[in-house]
Amino acid sequence: MIKHKILSFGELLLRFSSSGETFLGAEYAVSVFPGGSEANVAASLAQWDVPCSYMSRIPDNDLSRQAVQTLNQLGVDTVPCLMEGDRMGLYFLLSANGLSKGEVVYDRKYSAFSQLEPGKIDWDRVLEGYTWFHWSALTPALNESLAAVCHEALDAASRKGLTISVDLNYRNKLWNYGKQPIAIMPKLLQYCDVVMGNIWAANKMLGTSVLETLGRDTAPDVYYEHAKESAQEMFASLSKCKHIAYTFRFMDSATHNLLYGTYHTREADFISSIHETNNVVDRIGSGDAFMAGLIYALVNDKKGQEIIDTATAAGFKKLFVKGDFGNGNI
Repeated sequence: MIKHKILSFGELLLRFSSSGETFLGAEYAVSVFPGGSEANVAASLAQWDVPCSYMSRIPDNDLSRQAVQTLNQLGVDTVPCLMEGDRMGLYFLLSANGLSKGEVVYDRKYSAFSQLEPGKIDWDRVLEGYTWFHWSALTPALNESLAAVCHEALDAASRKGLTISVDLNYRNKLWNYGKQPIAIMPKLLQYCDVVMGNIWAANKMLGTSVLETLGRDTAPDVYYEHAKESAQEMFASLSKCKHIAYTFRFMDSATHNLLYGTYHTREADFISSIHETNNVVDRIGSGDAFMAGLIYALVNDKKGQEIIDTATAAGFKKLFVKGDFGNGNI
């Protein structure tokens, strides 16, 4: 029985991607989807009947209202959203479905969300009635003010006894205000009970060790051993952390994806089965679906092996859903 009510906090974005259609050899149409890591998590959880709200700062215009309405239709409560500011953040996907690396162009500067400043949100009031707070490393990546806003939110959530989860999303294109993650993230991660990411993001954000020799051809059992070592380093650094999950995702072609995950507590370690497909529809948001699956498993009191199997299956199923949001399957 679900005992939690979750608030997910981050920037609501619009994604512009090629439709894949061409005219005289040139692509001529785009598709638009609402998205953003934390919104993606909320969309999945709500569809799985986990009480979930979403908070962002977005302008009060038709474009943002349509994005909010999409979340509402999936069951997400968006009442906490601040409807103010001048523009939404955008990102451009230079392929139809995110099928290769290095194809994202961000347009997030001067967005309503990026201009949030510390002291503007009464977090004690906002968090009243919630039991779980979710955020991601994408927010403090945008600017130092947002890093301070995250610190305010995490401090309030911790004081109020909420469970706190984080996705260690690492995007090197976003960390461009003179600070590296290692200078910002360790302090913020001290508040977290649940950490999801991969061994490379953990290295970037917390300084845990990772071998440069690891690659696409490294066997899963070897990665599993490295994941266990990385997780124990993280546990040693983060006294509050109770749950760590890592994804391992590889692609050999535009429609290929190989995915598995590991889950760690201070006492035990687990690895999922390997999921592989050559029929990817849209890989954007699969990591967020994994994060949502992890939260879903934890709030439903599932145990070790079932936790990582649930999270990995959720991430894999997202590969066959168009757009950033997952579907109702868990």
